[in-house]
Amino acid sequence: MRHLNKGRKFGLKRGPRRAFLRVLANNLIRHERIRTTEARAKEIKMLVERYITYGKKQNLSGMRLLQQKLPKVAAYKVYHELAPRYAERKGGYIRILKQTKARTHDGAKMVVIEFVK
Repeated sequence: MRHLNKGRKFGLKRGPRRAFLRVLANNLIRHERIRTTEARAKEIKMLVERYITYGKKQNLSGMRLLQQKLPKVAAYKVYHELAPRYAERKGGYIRILKQTKARTHDGAKMVVIEFVK
């Protein structure tokens, strides 16, 4: 039974999967817009929106949580740039735009994931 087991596995064990998702989240935060598969985008959307919420608190514990989960440059960007940008917004900081063309070699659905302006 899969009670309380949510999320996609991506064919990886727990540690490599966490590292993979952190790298994707870091890239999205640094570039503010990336092109990836639909499944990956839906997974990192949950993570990055949680990171923005940590940053919106603007306290020491929020900064420490971000530094624990992200590289230093990305954590500072979330805390000092992205979180103040969404201070008045209750949620939904990220949008996923579906692309018409699938990836050529495996036919995976591609999307663009970006921050809402």
